[in-house]
Amino acid sequence: MPKTAKKEPERILILCVDRDDDIGTKAGIKTPILGRKENIDAATSLALRDPEEPDANAMFEAVRIYDHLKEGNKGQEEYEVATIAGSDLGGVGADRQLVAELTEVLSVFPATDVILVTDGYTDEAILPLVESRVPVTSVRRVIIKHSKSIEETAALFTRYLKILVENPRYSRILLGLPGILLIVLGVLAIFNWLAYAGIAFLIVFGAFLFVRGFRLDKTALNFYKWVREYSPPPYTVQIAGFSAVAGVLLILVGCYLGGTAVADALPMIDPSQWLAYLARLIGEFISESILLMVIGVCVILSGRAIRWFFERDPRLWRTIVIVVVCAWSYTMFYQASRILINPKFSYTGLVVAIIVGIPLILATIFAVFILRRRYTRFFIGKEKEVEEFKES
Repeated sequence: MPKTAKKEPERILILCVDRDDDIGTKAGIKTPILGRKENIDAATSLALRDPEEPDANAMFEAVRIYDHLKEGNKGQEEYEVATIAGSDLGGVGADRQLVAELTEVLSVFPATDVILVTDGYTDEAILPLVESRVPVTSVRRVIIKHSKSIEETAALFTRYLKILVENPRYSRILLGLPGILLIVLGVLAIFNWLAYAGIAFLIVFGAFLFVRGFRLDKTALNFYKWVREYSPPPYTVQIAGFSAVAGVLLILVGCYLGGTAVADALPMIDPSQWLAYLARLIGEFISESILLMVIGVCVILSGRAIRWFFERDPRLWRTIVIVVVCAWSYTMFYQASRILINPKFSYTGLVVAIIVGIPLILATIFAVFILRRRYTRFFIGKEKEVEEFKES
């Protein structure tokens, strides 16, 4: 008959878990702790520093279970006792620390089963973490001098109280608002104005609701961060930005002057005939506003042209052409406005402006074309970048 394969003995790990790392914070002992003697020494050290600590009793219980199983062992199973800890911060960090220490223990003692020993409060959080690595055959809860429900309630209350005090989002309401009210009441008491305490309460509470409702605190914080982290743009961008602001200001002033001219002309016109005099009103607006509006547009485009020049951008050439066109358009618009105001006004000026403007613009385009060919090398690098950008 063939020989049957020898069955390997089961390796059972009695695992004590301290999720909030009282062992490290109170006793200064590094985890994981592997071995009977090491666990007894660590539990004794922890109990000497805090006799009411339930984790010390849980460690003693893990050692007791280990001794009990060793006594009844007939050589078919191997046993080991270990203690792992998480973090006093709790949450995800504690769970990751527990998994890392469990992996380290299993690398030394590759257990096939685990007997979990806890202080009762964190069973629901710990059990899935351990079962994801090795099967859990038994769970031993060590409850000391108090019920599990009271412990959970106290821990939950402590956790939320800590959040309310330490989290700025909630501490502003829980501590900040009452603190302001107490300070106001103290100031009123110094000046014997406690009769106005109700009014002061309404003002402070209303100001708080106003600030929170319109998110003024976040707006102020974002503005402070922007001022602190602000980095001035390049000089060319600053020049273009300044010219844009100046140009827009000139355009707005021009529009204001045009509107004033229209308002001055309205009282002299019968309201029933405003539609008939619409062309005159448009002429009054253009006549008073066109100069500043054209100058404003030219200032904006000139600032961009300066930027394109220093950045060696070929867009400089077409910007120059547009500046010349805008500048010459003033004459045409002004002559047209005079005709709209007075239809009997001679239209010779408008015709001359258009006839002279066409060759002037053509001459500008021709001059720009020559200059562009002459100074091609000055802009060649930027032209390649623009072409590559368009291709991509």
